[in-house]
Amino acid sequence: MKAVLCKQFGPPETLVVEEVASPEPGPGEIRVDVKACALNFFDTLIIENKYQYKPEPPFSPSAELAGVVSACGEGVSRFKEGDRVVAYTGWGAAREQVVLDENRAVALPDNLAFEAAAGLLVTYGTTIHGLKDRGRLQPGETLAVLGASGGTGIAAVEIGKLMGAKVIACASSQEKLDFCRKHGADETIDYSSQNLKDRLKELTGGAGVDVVYDPVGGDYSEQALRAVAWKGRFLVIGFAAGQIPKIPLNLALLKGLDICGVFWGHFFDIQPEDARANHEQLVAWAAEGKLTVPVDRTFPMDEAIEALQVIARREARGKIILKM
Repeated sequence: MKAVLCKQFGPPETLVVEEVASPEPGPGEIRVDVKACALNFFDTLIIENKYQYKPEPPFSPSAELAGVVSACGEGVSRFKEGDRVVAYTGWGAAREQVVLDENRAVALPDNLAFEAAAGLLVTYGTTIHGLKDRGRLQPGETLAVLGASGGTGIAAVEIGKLMGAKVIACASSQEKLDFCRKHGADETIDYSSQNLKDRLKELTGGAGVDVVYDPVGGDYSEQALRAVAWKGRFLVIGFAAGQIPKIPLNLALLKGLDICGVFWGHFFDIQPEDARANHEQLVAWAAEGKLTVPVDRTFPMDEAIEALQVIARREARGKIILKM
């Protein structure tokens, strides 16, 4: 079978596509014939050894996949050969066949395409965990989403609306904000030309936002934090800007706010049953058409380098998918 391999740490150009042995499932494991897998921003980091997960080369990037079960190991009870599934792997999904623990997979309805399903679990999984489990977002509250046009940002816009919030999408161009409006954003802020803190205050009548969803980091984090309402929640998702901000903790004191880390991958490892319940909810919403899971572009596996370069250049408007 073919696999995209990181054999030495480096930028996307160092990846190769090679033939590797077909895997066999062990006890409690299933083998999935991958139909599609998704690439995320952290894949550009993990192949350079700059991410919190540090697999040893050679390994494949991609943490999420959709496909069909082709073999079951001893003791598998949740799936059988021929079942359609979507699964989270952490890394290693960019190959034609993947073996994984059956508990990492969720059944995939027939009406949900493999390409859309493949891009569902990381961005939307992070977001439902962040907004529901960590942010305790309530109907009628205000949610500000930084980097709102990216894969995780759009997930926050859509899930925020499903949870009954007023959503303010924040991004760096009018084109990106128009994209957010199409996915349900109520208000928008172009933080390349507008003061983020001031506009968030203006759009909330001076009260501030209840929840900030921040996958960006950098200079915008403190501005957004200063616009959080009393007893608000600031969700630390990631640092796509490349800079981890240093936050004045007196702001947390003065506002009585919570600064909440959202480490979805570890949540999956520590609380797998809760994570799987979230994933089943996401699949149900997607099958009902309540989540769009926007796919920006689909690439064949042989073009994985170009696919990751699109993400590295910040050009993606939604998910980047590799199709087998």
